[in-house]
Amino acid sequence: MALVFLMVPIIYTIVFSFNDSRRTNIVWRGFTLDNWLNVCSAQGVCQAFGNSILIGVVATVLATTLGTMIAIALVRYRFRFRSATTLLLFLPMATPEVVLGAGLAAQFLQAGVGKGIGTIILAHTMFCISFVVVTVRARVASLDPALEEAGRDLYASPREVFWRITFPLLLPGITAAALLSFALSFDDFIITNFNRGADVTFPSYIYTAAARGIPAEANVIASGVFLLAIALVLISQFSAAARRRRLAKAD
Repeated sequence: MALVFLMVPIIYTIVFSFNDSRRTNIVWRGFTLDNWLNVCSAQGVCQAFGNSILIGVVATVLATTLGTMIAIALVRYRFRFRSATTLLLFLPMATPEVVLGAGLAAQFLQAGVGKGIGTIILAHTMFCISFVVVTVRARVASLDPALEEAGRDLYASPREVFWRITFPLLLPGITAAALLSFALSFDDFIITNFNRGADVTFPSYIYTAAARGIPAEANVIASGVFLLAIALVLISQFSAAARRRRLAKAD
């Protein structure tokens, strides 16, 4: 029953993406494909979606790169203030988004930095790093050091050991962290609203449009993102199943 309740908004979004709406998209007026064929006809919806994609991609790349390096350093090395660094990394995860967004906005204002896409990227990178470190750190801690030692015994340089042994083993954790970071960045509204200035992201557009009824074109984009996520999950599951079958046959 709980699963059905959670699925109702998703089903509503997909169904009303085909609604022949006029000024509002609250009442069903008939079936049409025009919304899917002319998804950018609603003013500002495609620009807001493009801003969210740009912010999500850049913030994900930055957070994943920095978070992976921090995770490796926290697991593999001993240095001063290591415990304090770990505590500071967990604070953004425990801090309410309202407090975090307002604090970042105050810092940008004090530094004289104009709000826009750049400040949103910086804000998203800062709170995504914590999630990347937690995800990748668990993967680093599970690695067998003997594998890297074997590479060094075979006269591989430190760079070759990292790219040929360590990085492939860390890749599943890094990929999971990157997907989580992108989802958090794309979906964020509160922190973004404090630091966006005049620029509009897709969640901000939805929030503003909700007062007069979310346009069907926004439902089309939301449905497309949901269906794409489902497709990626299915592809990964089928790929993993095919890999297991190949390994079983090889044995």
